[in-house]
Amino acid sequence: MRTIALTCLFLFAASAQPASNFVLLAHGGAGDYSKMTPQAIEARRDVMVKAIRAGYEILARGGASLDAVEATIRVMEDSGLFDAGRGAYYTKEGVPEMDAAIMNGRTLEAGSVASVKHIANPIHLARLVMEKTPHVLLVGEGAEEFAKSQGIELVSPYYFYTEREWKRFQDAEKEKKAGSGHGTVGVVALDQAGNLAAGTSTGGTVLKMPGRVGDSPIIGAGTYANNDSCAVSATGTGEYFMRNVVASDICARVRYLHVSLDQAADDVVMKELVAQHGDGGVIALDRQGNIATPFNTTGMLTGVVRADAKIKMSGWSKSAEPVVVPAR
Repeated sequence: MRTIALTCLFLFAASAQPASNFVLLAHGGAGDYSKMTPQAIEARRDVMVKAIRAGYEILARGGASLDAVEATIRVMEDSGLFDAGRGAYYTKEGVPEMDAAIMNGRTLEAGSVASVKHIANPIHLARLVMEKTPHVLLVGEGAEEFAKSQGIELVSPYYFYTEREWKRFQDAEKEKKAGSGHGTVGVVALDQAGNLAAGTSTGGTVLKMPGRVGDSPIIGAGTYANNDSCAVSATGTGEYFMRNVVASDICARVRYLHVSLDQAADDVVMKELVAQHGDGGVIALDRQGNIATPFNTTGMLTGVVRADAKIKMSGWSKSAEPVVVPAR
């Protein structure tokens, strides 16, 4: 009896310990990567590695998935190489308007901001909305007034100027042709306590109408996390993701139909969206550490890291061999 009791005590203690298999999965946007130079792809890949390392360090020391998601996205926002933060695409008026969202899979708390023009790190402001207000979504001037109340310094629109984006704006304006582009950033993470989180940050589509809001800040469309199913961050032409509430649909299929994460994500992105001519992709993660990264464009840059401290980068083309780099 004593042996049985000790065995039961050991099993209980083991089950009470945090899981060691943490995971962080990031994307740098789905789109037509065939038009990007190898140098541009490599530059983005290098920044994503740096960003993923920031998130990995948090998870490796037992930190929360929310902290890892925010830290990873902030590095990509600051880089100016993605359609997020400093590299956000310009509207028809030539001024970036940014959206972001973050969600806690343990509590279902969420925060998001949309159409902000003077915020260097929209993902941070989204988290403050979640933690410091009773609301989920703040937009425009109201979001920026709240940012000031939280001690966030508003930046000039010139902060977001890059030669690359100014040329893209001029070319698009000349041709009067808006496009989805690529470069939205997103992260999903599972921490050692077994909690999921998701975050997404974007500047939207090229030459969008001022005030246009995409799927990224819409909880359930472009961003969603629920410990009972999965965490998802989406990228692509947001109107399709909003109409199909893509992120929550994938998680609902996992939770209620009991299909695999891979099948749920694939059915939504590669079947339903394709049938509607909706371009884009998602990254998804469940509490067992399973991941899915379907995309129906020529590429979607992704990177994943686990407790083995190896970052696996892939997705800049459907045929490219993955690149593995150390997380430390």
